[in-house]
Amino acid sequence: MTVRTPSHAALLGPEALPCYDRGGGASTTPLVTRALGTAGFITGHTSFGAGAEIPFHSHNCKESVVLMKGRATLDIDGLEYELKPHDATYIPPGISPRLRNLSKTEPMKILWIYAGADATRTADIGGRIGTKAFGQAVVAALRA
Repeated sequence: MTVRTPSHAALLGPEALPCYDRGGGASTTPLVTRALGTAGFITGHTSFGAGAEIPFHSHNCKESVVLMKGRATLDIDGLEYELKPHDATYIPPGISPRLRNLSKTEPMKILWIYAGADATRTADIGGRIGTKAFGQAVVAALRA
């Protein structure tokens, strides 16, 4: 369900939005994007399967992540922090964190907010730097 109100506000039903495989047991659903008229931020959620983790990565803009479900470890600055539901983070641009699902049996879900409609993601996978983090379909959806 996506409903546009007379004032151009939007109500989004994530179940009707496209979901993109991020690899490693994670999948992303963009929510508020440029397609809705935003220029200052974008949002979405990422689901992690049991035991899933994403690689260290950085963004070209400020980021906030809210743990919605499950238990997570945030790896940042060489330290580990355990997160519980509704804990929130603020990550400055260019800083490389990683999230890991602590449970080997239960899923985990985050809500992410990027302070820019042209957010990019640069991943460090085994020492190789690449910008194919969301996959081209997700990048296209986020920029649409």
